[in-house]
Amino acid sequence: MGQGAVGEIATAAVEDRRGAQGRGRRLGPDSRTGRHGQDGRRRRRTRFPWYAYLALTPLFATLALFAYYPAASGIWHSFYEWRPGFDSPFVGLGNYATMMADDLWWKSFRNLGFIFVFGVTIAWALPLLAAELIISLDSKRAQFTFRTLLIAPMAFPGVVTVLLWAAMYEPGNGVINRVLRGTGLGFLAQNWVGDPKYALLSLLFIGFPFVAGLPFLVFLTTLQNVSAEIFEAAELDGCGRLRRLVAIDLPLMTGQLKLLVFLATIGVLQYGFAAYLLTGGGPDNATQVPVLRMLGVAFQGSQWGYAAALSTTLFAMTIALSVVIVFVRRRGDADVRPL
Repeated sequence: MGQGAVGEIATAAVEDRRGAQGRGRRLGPDSRTGRHGQDGRRRRRTRFPWYAYLALTPLFATLALFAYYPAASGIWHSFYEWRPGFDSPFVGLGNYATMMADDLWWKSFRNLGFIFVFGVTIAWALPLLAAELIISLDSKRAQFTFRTLLIAPMAFPGVVTVLLWAAMYEPGNGVINRVLRGTGLGFLAQNWVGDPKYALLSLLFIGFPFVAGLPFLVFLTTLQNVSAEIFEAAELDGCGRLRRLVAIDLPLMTGQLKLLVFLATIGVLQYGFAAYLLTGGGPDNATQVPVLRMLGVAFQGSQWGYAAALSTTLFAMTIALSVVIVFVRRRGDADVRPL
């Protein structure tokens, strides 16, 4: 298939999406004119929705008590040598200076970076492949069956999944080592979560093959919404599966990929559940992540003020990255708006 033909197909698909967006804006209720439309807007402006404010008051009061107040309290106590129930002297930026010299804290971010890169490459490639394979099935019933089987594990509690993998990693009678020994590959058997060389990688493979998750649903839904005529035209022009993925499918997923990157960025900063259950940050801090470091400082070292400084820093990083990603997404959306 020629370069130009594939480009025309991809361009037509994107322009079709742009046109749909433009029609959606032009046909919105705010664009209607006339006496009835103006009267309706005037009535909406003059009517005071007191019942909405009244209904929202308990919600925001609860948020203020259980969300905003603890966050503000943590920021405040990060400037103190905080000891609950005892005198807490003011130390200013002392806790933050300690953080800057904390090698274990920065090592936890290196581990976090590795987790993020793994999560947006290998852990997304397999769900994308599964979505492409399901879309290629001719039978709608087969598509429904395989889709259901792939997303069913999402209903399993996360703690059950982690404990199941912990049993599989068990060095003595774990499934992985038993299979290796039974197939004559016993020399490959390892203490997977007890060896610093393999602990982090073992942690990352929890949930393999990673198809029971949000990325798979996003990829599959996006491909299902692509017009069948686009795929048929690409097939008639001799476009192979890989070529279609690069030239048509991925460009149409740009918005969804940005959303997934945003969610992955926020999620990785809060990562720690699996590491806490499986390794506790060990061995030899090989699986240490910021959340575990913060919990260890607070509950094992009783350095509550320092823990508050770590949590405040993590909170600030989350907000900053969220603002940057939202800004980038908005700029990207503005670039695809029709003139």
